[in-house]
Amino acid sequence: MSADVDPEDKTEEPTEKRLHDAAERGEVAFSREAPLFASLSATLIALIFVIPSHAEALLTALAGIIGDPAGWRIRRGEDVLALAAPLVSAAAHFLLPTAALLTSAGVLASVAQSPPRIVPDRILPDASRISLRKGFRRVFGARGWTEFLKSLIKLAAVIAVAMMMLIGQKAVLLTAMDVDPGMAPQRVLDLAVKTIAAVMVATVAVAAADLAWSRILWRRDHRMSKQELKEELRQAEGDRMVKARLRSLRLDRSRKRMLSAVPRATMVVVNPTHYAVAMRYVRAEGGAPMVVAKGADFIALKIRSIAEEHAIPVIEDKPLARSLYAAVDVDRPIPAEFYRAVAEIVHLIQQRKAQWARH
Repeated sequence: MSADVDPEDKTEEPTEKRLHDAAERGEVAFSREAPLFASLSATLIALIFVIPSHAEALLTALAGIIGDPAGWRIRRGEDVLALAAPLVSAAAHFLLPTAALLTSAGVLASVAQSPPRIVPDRILPDASRISLRKGFRRVFGARGWTEFLKSLIKLAAVIAVAMMMLIGQKAVLLTAMDVDPGMAPQRVLDLAVKTIAAVMVATVAVAAADLAWSRILWRRDHRMSKQELKEELRQAEGDRMVKARLRSLRLDRSRKRMLSAVPRATMVVVNPTHYAVAMRYVRAEGGAPMVVAKGADFIALKIRSIAEEHAIPVIEDKPLARSLYAAVDVDRPIPAEFYRAVAEIVHLIQQRKAQWARH
């Protein structure tokens, strides 16, 4: 039904349920600049900490091959493999940490924005995704022009920062031919670190703005019409009523099951009408007295009525009844702090039974 609603009618902010359902469908706010910034950060880390420490092994492997051309014996294919093996191993040792760092940074930036989830509808074939009309609207619509303008601003910022960086290093570049060639790699590395660091400064502002903008667009895309909002509230109210009804039925069943256990009690402590706690204690069964039922107000009166019908002793003790009701769950033994008070009640009941037996 939401697909038939005029976009101009969607003036209400999305509810949490609407946003949660969108996230479950894989429709989340996502900034493409955040992974780019993470990749630049990983590149800077690699240039400072990874590449210098691994470059020496690669240079040693290259020097071993270039410095001893007379030692090459290339007569068969195995000779080529034997010659290339150390070089390939050194190159892999040089490149793999950097590649792993870049990949991890991109994945973490994406996962931080949207936790991974499996959404079958996003991978199933859908003819609407290859619609020329929708594709044209997506590319040349307002959203497409916004993305194009954003890319231009980003490109201009990066070029401007790179140019300012290179102009600042003009003297270093002009004197590069006059220094020891062995220092050239270090100079190139330093220049690359400074350039990427400067580009990151420009990119962090773009990434922060894009994160905020993608969030704003995501919420705007999921705005609701007044009718959709009313329908969702009606459904939520219906769900609450159903849950309340189910909860009421469960409580009713629990009360009936509890009241059916009252005839098994050997004593009932009341307060005298507000609280009632039915307990069972038989010396031969062992263990502490067990609470078989408890209730307040109407349930307390019902427990007392059932106890009187089955000739179960009812003892009025306001503090004890209130304390037992608050401290002990049904089908649980009483705690040790109630042993003395309950033992006095058991003794009183036994005295009454002895008096009745004599009469």
